[in-house]
Formats: sequence, C-alpha cells, structure tokens
Amino acid sequence: MEHMQRALALARRSLGVVSPNPAVGAVVVRGGSVVGEGRTHPPGGDHAEVGALREAGDMARGADMLVTLEPCSRHGRTPPCTDAIVTAGIGRVRVGCVDPHPAQRGAGLEVLRAAGVDASLAPPGPEAEEAVRLIQGYRKHLDTGRPFVTAKFAVTLDGKIATRTGSSAWITGGPARARAHALRAESDAILVGVGTVLADDPRLTVRDGEGRAAGPQPLRVIADSTGRTPPGAAVASDGGRTLVACLRMEPATRAEMDRLGVEVAELSERAGRVDLAALMDLLGGLGVTSVLSEGGGRLAGSLFDYGLVDRVAAFIAPLIVGGQEAPGPVGGCGVADIADALMLRDCAWERVGEDMLVIGY
Repeated sequence: MEHMQRALALARRSLGVVSPNPAVGAVVVRGGSVVGEGRTHPPGGDHAEVGALREAGDMARGADMLVTLEPCSRHGRTPPCTDAIVTAGIGRVRVGCVDPHPAQRGAGLEVLRAAGVDASLAPPGPEAEEAVRLIQGYRKHLDTGRPFVTAKFAVTLDGKIATRTGSSAWITGGPARARAHALRAESDAILVGVGTVLADDPRLTVRDGEGRAAGPQPLRVIADSTGRTPPGAAVASDGGRTLVACLRMEPATRAEMDRLGVEVAELSERAGRVDLAALMDLLGGLGVTSVLSEGGGRLAGSLFDYGLVDRVAAFIAPLIVGGQEAPGPVGGCGVADIADALMLRDCAWERVGEDMLVIGY
C-alpha cells in the first residue's frame, strides 16, 4: 500500500492547521505512478481530493485515487468532493476509513458507486489504522463537541519531572525535544497551567532545530484560576495566539492583556480552580479539535481526575533523580487501589535518541 502511505503522509502535514475539518491526504495514481497529490487546506480552501485532481489534470481520467478519508458528498464551504471525482473520470477510489460525520458515514462511497466508480474501503491493516488515528480529534469533536486531549510529559526513569530543587532542563535529549515540537505542530492548542508559566516562562511555540518559530502556531492556552499570568510573559508577547482561562482577573491586568491581543475567558469554578471541562467546551466551540497538555503535575492530575485525557505521550529518559520531594508527572487525587489505575491501551514504544517515547490511549 505504498500509495496509501503517501496519502497518509500528506494528511499528517495538515494536522493542527485545518480544524475543525479533518486532516486528509489524497493521491491520484495512473500506471503505477502518482500523477496528483493533495491535502486538506484550512476551512474554505481545497479539500485533499480537489487538490490531487487539479494537479493530475487530464491524467485523472480512468486513474485510481487513494484517499485517507471517505470523500464528502455534502455541500459545505466547498462543493462535494464526490462531484469532482466523478467529473474528473476517476475509475477507482480506495478509502482509508469512513467519515464518522452523522450526515456522511458511507454516503460518499454510495454516491461514487452509483456514478459507476469502483469505490471501497482499503483492506484492514496498518494503513487503515493510521487513517483512523489521523481523524481522532475530528471524531472526538463530532461526538462530544470537545477536543481530543493528549497529556504529554517527560520523566526520568524513576518517574520524576524535576529534582527536589525544581531543576528540569533538560530531562530528555535533543531528538526527543524535536519530537515534542512535532507533537505541538500536530495540535490545535497547547495547554499549561499558570505555575508552568511563572516557573519557566515558556514560549509554547513550534520551533525548528535552530530555536526559531516554524510554521503555523497552535493556540496557547493557560489555565490560570486567579489571573496571575504576567502581561510580560513570553506566551503573551512572543507571537501566536494566546488564551488565558481564569475565574477572575484584575481590571488593570485584563486591560493590558486586551492591549497585547491576549484573549481572556472567565469560566466557572470546580474545586476552587477553573473548571477544565468547561474549558474543553470553550475550546471545542472555537473549533479546536486537539489539545496537547504540557502542564505540570497539578494540571495533569486534574485532567486525569476529571476523565479529560484521551491519550498519553510519555518521554522516558535514562536518568535517575531520586528524592522524596522531587515531583512526578501526575498529581491530583489519583486512585486509592492499584486495581483502579488507568491502563493504557494500544500502546506503542519508540526509541527517540537516548530516550523512549510511550504513546497509549
């Protein structure tokens, strides 16, 4: 399935920049060679199929198309992709997975078949599984109105995110940090708590190997119950869009945030802090379908306690820190019995430089 792999690679390039639309990739193949490629563009722009057909031109007639998600048959911001496929004369379409949208769910395949196109799902296997993973944020947003949340953290081999003095730079090596920036690039929003902002003053941007901002930037979200984010913080002035979610903020600070273009949302309270479920509802309403949480143990603990985490991305460094006072990655209430511990499923282990990355759902 070499050509489907290429379509998947194209789709990955659209992650984090096309929400609330799904990231989709498509290729047109004729005589065993790719003659057209396309991927989803931001809302209002081309869908993957249209871009691939435009690049293929007359070579599309009688050719095959491989697309990671079922072509749309509904008229939204753009005309249905099924119409473009039929008009172009594509002979066969292979689809990575069915569109889970309630108004779609197989309708695109039916429209193509009715028009005489040989249209079917790709066979089960790694490519089909990857096609489903690529739309996990889109699917979660459709089902719940909320974004898909990944809790990302870096820990030592003995489970610490910092020493007892708070030293944490750097737990992982360069390759792992580069991979973390790739995770940022695939996300619509990055979430941290105000404690992280005050302690580290992070930029929360996607950066290249030289430390320069690279490509479209995710929304930076600060969970800040009492409105302590300084207007001079890097997240408030270092490019990109920033949202501070709080219970209250002093008028003078709010005015300065307004001047800087920082959005402030005053949300409901839960256990004395910002209700993170309400925050997810807010983000979903803004069209955010994926969130990467990079906060400390307190924020991560609350996300886990309230059942808001969908995926874990844990970087594990071959370091031993020790110390009873050295913090771990997940605080909160936790569970009282080991039998109640959260068990990750569909886990994947990957070596990244000298570190290990574990991803599970």
